[in-house]
Order: sequence, then C-alpha cells, then structure tokens
Amino acid sequence: MKLRRSAELENNTTWDLVKDIEVLRQKLGVMKWHVFGGSWGSTLSLAYAQTHPDRVKSLVLRGIFTLRQSELRFFYQDVTTDLRCRVTQLYREGYIAPIPESERHDMMKAYHSRLNSPDANTRLAAAKAWAKWEMATSRLIVSEDTVAQAEKDDFANAFARIENHYFVNEGFMRNGQLLEKQEIDKMYPSHPNYRGSRKICPATTAWALKRTWPEITLHIILDAGHSSREPGIEKKLVEAADIMASKGL
Repeated sequence: MKLRRSAELENNTTWDLVKDIEVLRQKLGVMKWHVFGGSWGSTLSLAYAQTHPDRVKSLVLRGIFTLRQSELRFFYQDVTTDLRCRVTQLYREGYIAPIPESERHDMMKAYHSRLNSPDANTRLAAAKAWAKWEMATSRLIVSEDTVAQAEKDDFANAFARIENHYFVNEGFMRNGQLLEKQEIDKMYPSHPNYRGSRKICPATTAWALKRTWPEITLHIILDAGHSSREPGIEKKLVEAADIMASKGL
C-alpha cells in the first residue's frame, strides 16, 4: 500500500476524487447508490452525478456549494469589508490580520502563498487562521469546541492547505459548470434534496440550482448555520434519508 503525505496536493483535483469514488463503488460491488454530501461534499456529489449519472439513485445535499467565483468571494473576500455578523467579528479580524493590507484584494491568493511557504511556522500560522475562520462560522452560534479544532496542527494544515488549493484553482472546472443546464440534464432521473444553510454557502446558490433543476425538493432552514449538526438541518437530512428508505430506492 502506498501512503501519501498529509495535505498532499499532487494528483489532488475534483476529477481525481470523482475517479476515486467510482473506484470505491466498483470495489464494493455496488451497482447504484445514494450520494450524500454537504458543502464541499455537495460540490463533489454534483460532479460525480454529472460524470456517472447511471450510478446514482438519489442526491441528498446540504449547504449547496458549486465553487463559482461569486460563492468564494462571498466567504473569503467580501468579509474584508463586510461586518456581516457581530458574533463572529473577533474571528473575522483573526482571518484578516495575517494578510498585509496591500494583499487583501485577493485573500485566497495571499493565503495560498503562505500555506505553501517554505517556512513551516508561516504555513502553520496561516493554516490556523484560515481554519479558525471557517470553524467559527460553521454554526449559527459559534461553537468553541468546533473552533478549537483549528488549533490542532495536523488538522489545520491539512484542512487549510487542501481547501485553499481547490479554491485558488477554481475547483479545476469552468466557473458555474455544475449549474449549467447541459450538465444538470445529465443527472436525470436522480432525486436530489437540498437542506439549506446560508452562513458560509449563500442560499442564492441553492436557488440557482433550483432554477436550473426545478424538480428538486428545496428546504431553507432559517434557524441554522452551516453545519450538518445544526438541529434543523440534521432533522431534514434524516427525513430525506428515511424517505429514500421508505420508497425502497
């Protein structure tokens, strides 16, 4: 067995992961399966379903994210000038502070240079700041336990370095590719569900998917953040899974 280094970026793209999922399906001997994913997992689920539509029974997606530039700007760039939430203001400052003002016009690029710095201390400091921002905003009410994960060196380094790698490379796809009608049409007759959140992934993305794919069942959970552990989102995800099971799909 060949072991890979943690946070390895070589041969690590959306389409490499789609291939890995298909290899896993074949290894398990599963003809068709239900695909379940949230946030980045929803991106990967859509990419897989559009590549292998004949292998997908249904999609249950949470926190729709399609890696458009507008979605990335919403969370990683607009925050530099938008005081969107007083509760996360402290963490906002922690995300912005490591980047000099002269580089703040492109936060993802600025972080990319630091996350790939030859200096280990520079890489780790950037990784913790990047990870802490996302951990702080993943719940409607900040969870200190969740934020504490960002202080773990191995977690922060892998999380931030790989995530930033995908984002600065625009997911290795065309901007808006996952929402293009010809791509959506490939997935019929999958039965997707969306259980919404808006703090990290704007609900406008879910509506964009709904407009292109009117057959989906869409739920916007108003009293929840981004995490699948939010009670309202968790409830709807379980309901969606139960519906699929009851139909014998």
